[in-house]
Amino acid sequence: MIRIAVDAMGGDYAPEEMIAGAVDAVKENQEIAVLLVGQEDKVKEKLSGYTYDKGRIQVVNATEVISTEEPPVNAIRKKKDSSIVVGMNLVKKQEADAFVSAGSSGAILVGGQVIVGRIKGVERPPLAPLIPTETGVSLLIDCGANVDARPSHLVQFARMGSIYMEHVMKVNHPRVAIVNIGAEEEKGNALVKETFPLLKACGDINFIGSIEAREIPHGAADVIVCEAFVGNVILKLYEGVGATLISKVKSGMMTSLRSKLGALLVKPALKDTLKSFDASRYGGAPLLGLNGLVVKTHGNSKANEVKNSIIQCLTFTEQGINEKIRESLETASQKE
Repeated sequence: MIRIAVDAMGGDYAPEEMIAGAVDAVKENQEIAVLLVGQEDKVKEKLSGYTYDKGRIQVVNATEVISTEEPPVNAIRKKKDSSIVVGMNLVKKQEADAFVSAGSSGAILVGGQVIVGRIKGVERPPLAPLIPTETGVSLLIDCGANVDARPSHLVQFARMGSIYMEHVMKVNHPRVAIVNIGAEEEKGNALVKETFPLLKACGDINFIGSIEAREIPHGAADVIVCEAFVGNVILKLYEGVGATLISKVKSGMMTSLRSKLGALLVKPALKDTLKSFDASRYGGAPLLGLNGLVVKTHGNSKANEVKNSIIQCLTFTEQGINEKIRESLETASQKE
């Protein structure tokens, strides 16, 4: 049984959607047990409205909540009984195999490094969400943890991302590319120019060169490497353009009687197509390179994304991703 601690108080729709997602997860997968971390009275009140296996959902009391407005370092240091700190300590003490939260990104990043701790040799843990593409999904690494990364950080991101895609997403020999403003090797800023030859020299990854942003939705690479400033811009633009296009398509289909009739005919196919581009299907973004698994979901996550974030922890844990990352970094260090 894999034990997943879930921050019941984090996110725009907490605790309702976090609890609903946890219940859906244990119903869908018999190998999962959930520890709902939060203000016990509130969590138990909401939980009482659901039918579920009582032996697989437990409430762990945490009296405090870290808001998104609070300075992350101070919040982690001062709010020892917050749902984020209590949940991460469960992972640190190995009382939980993973921690899932839709709460403060800053607090999760700080707590992950300070409480759970980094794997020996990991310089900077990156956030790595899966993003939908024309051919399936790609891993965007880093999307928000390290806005001032160094070349050595990006090389580690590439290695960790390759391991994740190969063992969690079952992509054989995943293609790794670095985000750039052109395909030529001499293109890019100082960080990209310095990192490119380092990635090219890595014999343990399938580096295919640079990738321009317009090629990302086509699935031109399986692992997309960049520092967090660029990654976060890509992710937010991706989400914004996607939502705008869907809205425009829907409104366009309602403009006339002819378009409405046409909409009825294409609705089943369109629904399937749009479903494949629904990022919530793939869960949250793991903070790779820690001694335990921490997954950050969107602040506006609903039950479905919470459920998928919990379930993705199962594959991560079963495949021993942290152990594989540790081995990879040790091997790379020995070669250097």
